[in-house]
Amino acid sequence: MQHGQPRSSRVLLLLACLATVGCDRISKHAAASLLTGAADRSFLGDTIRLSYAENSGGFLSIGADLPLERRLIVFTIGTGLMLAGLAFIAIRSRWQGARLLGAALVLAGGASNLIDRLATGAVVDFMNVGVGPLRTGVFNVADVAIMGGVVLIAFARGQRGDHPRGAEPRR
Repeated sequence: MQHGQPRSSRVLLLLACLATVGCDRISKHAAASLLTGAADRSFLGDTIRLSYAENSGGFLSIGADLPLERRLIVFTIGTGLMLAGLAFIAIRSRWQGARLLGAALVLAGGASNLIDRLATGAVVDFMNVGVGPLRTGVFNVADVAIMGGVVLIAFARGQRGDHPRGAEPRR
């Protein structure tokens, strides 16, 4: 965060991060308590399914079959370094507005999933949405925050008022 940013904006950004991590941690705890060993639960005509899963890999369980040491390097150390890199870029580039909020969501979601990896070596996932055979993979609240953050960063790039001081938006 930059020094020129109003204190209220920094407080709101911090609250958004804490709320994201808090919601993710609470929902994962609830999923572990209520869904472990239970039958899948279906809502809204099977549009939403809840089932407990532990993902030792990355997105869509990619890499879950890697040896433990490689998973540790890629999904724990690698994730930590990527999150630190994103924070560095956001601060150094003086991101503001939607880009900064996007970075905060990615950092909060990534940190919450990293907590799972550090604690148990796997991330708790429990939600799946879709219609008929067209379905998402199993995911969690942190994953929603990460994806939302990535979308905000991508769409805010070059928007008026969302670029470093002195730089003009791309046209």
